[in-house]
Amino acid sequence: MILAVDTSLGTAVALIDDDGAVRAEARTSDPLGHAEVIGDLLAGVLAEAGPGEITHVVAGMGPGPFTGLRIGIAAARAFALGRGIPVVPVPSHLAPALGEDGAGRFAIVTDARRREVAVTVFEGLDADGIPSVVADTALVPAADADARLDGVRRIDVAELSAVDLARVGARALAAGRTLADEEPLYMRQPDVKAPAAPKRVGP
Repeated sequence: MILAVDTSLGTAVALIDDDGAVRAEARTSDPLGHAEVIGDLLAGVLAEAGPGEITHVVAGMGPGPFTGLRIGIAAARAFALGRGIPVVPVPSHLAPALGEDGAGRFAIVTDARRREVAVTVFEGLDADGIPSVVADTALVPAADADARLDGVRRIDVAELSAVDLARVGARALAAGRTLADEEPLYMRQPDVKAPAAPKRVGP
C-alpha cells in the first residue's frame, strides 16, 4: 500500500493499493489547524484500511504556506522513518491535474493568500500517465491571473485529493522517476525570522 499526506491546502490523507484502488481516505478543508488534525486523520485512515503492508509514503511538496506545508511533510517523513520505508516527494498541483488528462492545456490555480494565487500550467498526461507540466508553478497577483493565463483554461482548486496524489506517486515509482526534490515549494518564506547576530561594538 501507498500512504499519501498533503497539507498544501487543507489536510488530506489517503491509502491506496499498488494498483491505485482506494483503501481509505480522509481530509478537512480548513486551511489552518493542520497540526491539530493530522494525527487523527492518519490514525483513522490506517484503521479503516485494515491490514496490509505500507511500502511508500507520498508527501505533497506544495506549493503551500510555510507552516502548513511543513506539518504535512514532517508527518510523512516521521511515519516513513518509523516504518523504515521511503518518502516519495510529489508536487501537490499534480494531484488535481491527474483528472484532466484529456482536457488540452489547462492551469491548476490555488489560493496563496495575500491576494495572490499559485498557478501551474499542464497539458494532458505524459507517457508514464503523469500530468505534463508546460509552465512551472508561479505566484501571481490574483487580479492578474487571467491575463497571465491568456486564455488557458483555469481550474480553481480549494481541496486536494490525497488519493490522486498517491496515484501520481505510484506512477512515478513504476516509471522510476523523481518528480520533486526534498525542498518544499513554499509560496513565500515565513514573516518571522531568527534575528541576525548582533553587531560588534567598539574597536
